[in-house]
Amino acid sequence: MPRLSLGLATQSLRLAQPFRISGYVFDSADVLVVTLDDGMHRGRGEGAGAYYLGDDVPHMLAEIARTRAAIEAGPSREELRGILPPGGARNAVDAALWELEAARAGRPVWQLAGLETAPRAIVTTFTVSADTPEKMAAKATGYVGARSLKVKLTGELALDLERVAAIRAARPDVWLGVDGNQGFVRADLDPLVAGLTRHDVSLLEQPLARGRDAELQGYTSPIPIAGDESLLSLADLAGATGRFDVVNIKLDKCGGLTEGLLMAAEARRLGLGVMVGTMIGTSLATAPGFVLGQIADLVDLDGPTFLAEDCTPSVVYAQGTLHAGPDVWGSGTATAA
Repeated sequence: MPRLSLGLATQSLRLAQPFRISGYVFDSADVLVVTLDDGMHRGRGEGAGAYYLGDDVPHMLAEIARTRAAIEAGPSREELRGILPPGGARNAVDAALWELEAARAGRPVWQLAGLETAPRAIVTTFTVSADTPEKMAAKATGYVGARSLKVKLTGELALDLERVAAIRAARPDVWLGVDGNQGFVRADLDPLVAGLTRHDVSLLEQPLARGRDAELQGYTSPIPIAGDESLLSLADLAGATGRFDVVNIKLDKCGGLTEGLLMAAEARRLGLGVMVGTMIGTSLATAPGFVLGQIADLVDLDGPTFLAEDCTPSVVYAQGTLHAGPDVWGSGTATAA
């Protein structure tokens, strides 16, 4: 690959309203946008990093500054995995390499990724951030047309079960999952799972803190347990069996679509379910995950819905589904500015 010109820009994305999870409240999200240009073709990518790892915009910028010469030398996507560690910086560069490769080949990213048919609209969860049970139920009701909801919990066991009960009463029609975001302890699991079972909850995501995964070894739950913060990249999957049933792949954690596809294949080999999620970001960040979502069991790609203003062109949410058209990213026609 010939030498590339690397462009960097940062954006502070304003949220339409505060977003609360266990231990955090967000009202904005900072992201890094990478552009790679070979003089004829261009590729773009967006990275948000992972807040709980300290992988913020300054950290991503430092990672790229450290490896700038190697990136501008024009590595392959596989070579990039040896240049940058998993995280938001690699995710942004990886996405830019995918789009650049597609433009050079005159083929869309989905074909380069090995999909046999053009991406279809896929059902995605819509997230209800933590609040009072009444406000969360109202939010759930407001997701008109949603088929799948994910509820953010805070580790307050009794209150969390009240939240789930209120949402289930308001929306008896939807698939329902909950996300603990590391907020619970091992002693909470039995009453938590029993309560969630009563309300027909179909997924329990990351109940315990990262680093406490061994406490899940051999735990039997009628509700599948997904690993998120505990399963960052391909290297973490070896320890997932016996602890988790589902792997939540986020491109900002693992370092991009290239590694995300490898993780999905390895999860299948290990007999684990595949989920694709996202940090808060624009449609540009969501589009690579949409490609991965074509082969996932569960999709949680509602990041742009939290923004006061998304980029254009943007992904489309309709009747509980997500579609990222070729005009958003990776069409195979992007030319240099």
